[in-house]
Amino acid sequence: MSSINNADWWHIHQSVRAIRQGGVIAYPTEAVWGLGCDPYNEDAVLKLLDIKRRPMHKGLVLVAANLSQIDFLLEDLSQDEYDKVTANWPGPFTWILPDKKNRIPAWIKGDYSAVAVRVSAHSSVRNLTEAYGSFIVSTSANPAAHEPARDSLRVKTYFGEKIDYLLHGELGDSAQPTQIRDLKSDRLVRA
Repeated sequence: MSSINNADWWHIHQSVRAIRQGGVIAYPTEAVWGLGCDPYNEDAVLKLLDIKRRPMHKGLVLVAANLSQIDFLLEDLSQDEYDKVTANWPGPFTWILPDKKNRIPAWIKGDYSAVAVRVSAHSSVRNLTEAYGSFIVSTSANPAAHEPARDSLRVKTYFGEKIDYLLHGELGDSAQPTQIRDLKSDRLVRA
């Protein structure tokens, strides 16, 4: 884990605690504020989808601190596919990867057999997922059809008490949310 002061560590700990208790948190990412929770806790994911007003069938992105947190999704890739994906990580780039062994819940994948994943270089995201010990959900902090929040005040305006913890911090340097590309088709899903 990168070097962080005691006050920041306390906030990371509170965020992890909220996630472990089935809560939804808000946190800064590369370009916009994100909402996150434990992807294996169906109630937490349903709560996140409800407050965001996002239909489950669209699927959600997962974010990790490092490759080891998602190694089970990388093990079935060819060497060329592995090299292509890892060339962009850590960084603000999301890949849609096959979930051949069906280890990611349907409430994360939506109508798809694959899952969108990012290994972040953003210090708050990395510290959070390292402290949590696993990847978490990462979706933009905005109700459907609204602009993603670019500051904590907008997060509070959108969601108020509906989120369980807000991890203060700075956004990264990216101007736009991360690019999403499908590994199998090489199709750009979101620029």
